Amino acid sequence: MATQYEISGTTAKGITRSVEQGVSEGGLAPGAALPPVRRLAEELGVSPGTVATAYKELRRRGIVVTLGRGGTVVAQAPSVASRRPPKVPEGLRDLAGGHPDPALLPALVPPSRLSPGVRSHRSSPRLARLEDAVREWMGADGVPVEHVTFAHGALDFVGRVLSAELRPGDAVAMEDPGYHHLLDLVAALGLRSVPVAVDGEGMRPEELRGALRAGVRAVVLSPRAQNPFGGAFSAARRDALAGVLQEAPEVLVVENDHASDIAGAPLRSPATAGPARWAHVRTVSKFLGTDLRWAAAACDPVTLARHDGRLLLTSGWVSHLLQETVYGLLTDPDTGALVARARAEYALRRTALARELGERGVPAHGGSGMNLWVPVRDESAVVNGLRSRGWWVAAGARFRLASAPGVRITTTDLDAAEAARLASDFAAVLGESEATYGG
Repeated sequence: MATQYEISGTTAKGITRSVEQGVSEGGLAPGAALPPVRRLAEELGVSPGTVATAYKELRRRGIVVTLGRGGTVVAQAPSVASRRPPKVPEGLRDLAGGHPDPALLPALVPPSRLSPGVRSHRSSPRLARLEDAVREWMGADGVPVEHVTFAHGALDFVGRVLSAELRPGDAVAMEDPGYHHLLDLVAALGLRSVPVAVDGEGMRPEELRGALRAGVRAVVLSPRAQNPFGGAFSAARRDALAGVLQEAPEVLVVENDHASDIAGAPLRSPATAGPARWAHVRTVSKFLGTDLRWAAAACDPVTLARHDGRLLLTSGWVSHLLQETVYGLLTDPDTGALVARARAEYALRRTALARELGERGVPAHGGSGMNLWVPVRDESAVVNGLRSRGWWVAAGARFRLASAPGVRITTTDLDAAEAARLASDFAAVLGESEATYGG
């Protein structure tokens, strides 16, 4: 056994509970190997079938994975333990978080009129004026807006839709590298991620076709500001992806347009090609405020019904106070001007660092959004090397399924002088790393 944690239990439920406790308390770390079925059965004095049933339940819930001859190990993002980013060491310049520049966010002022009395909003969960604003907002980009709904953030919407549509063990096509919270969410739902490579224009059509042939039941993709690679669909890429998706009309297509108004690239949505099952979700946390846990989605009527049915049985509705706040900001001309300024500033800061890195022979990807993805040979060497020079960047392992190593750098509040210094330090660290590997 590769860990000192002792699994206990005399029933499948007891063994499952013991492993879950070990994972949640840290006794079983991600990647830790569990004993083979027969060995653990002998140690616990139970039948191999009892242990096999426990392992099957743990796999279904996304706590462990089976690696063939590699045995059963704790998942890299087990559903009982959130994969939180490491704490930023004191004194370092934090470029790892993926957060907006606070100076480019509007002041959040709650509505002056509070919801009167104690009453249920289940009969009218969405403010009609906010629905109209959402239709105007998304419709301006060509998204079909006949059916719209709200959720408590993009991840909340995606999680609810996938759990209503799929069953544990089903496969989902995911961007690789991709947004780590989405990757973790899919695992936590007991679903399997099938990696689809991305480039500067987003998902690659032939890679997606391969995933569809492998039997995925849903696809989650980013039309722009792809996190962490920064890709954005060109018109040609959008058309190519739409053509591939038409080959599998039963597959649910979820577009995560998380950066929307500050993406720095136009929206080219496959939803405009008329897939049968689709959803386009947007949040506002990146440009109106990180505390605004609200998202809007346009989708086909079946997806809308399944999402709203689940929402009705849980929280019921999204707070009308939150909806009032979002409506006020979305329709405020001064806030609109601030968002436009943020979009321009983020593009300048992102391209400035990319240019500085390129001048030093360091290629970087990031045609839209808030981050740059820089391929490296050894993530740990680069992260630690930059740490020694005062910088804190995100190791790419959190974002990768099968893609090559890299690091993610958030550029939202990086000024020109810092960009030049960081690029010089990055090139120096890469040189040290290459010397270690012998060039």
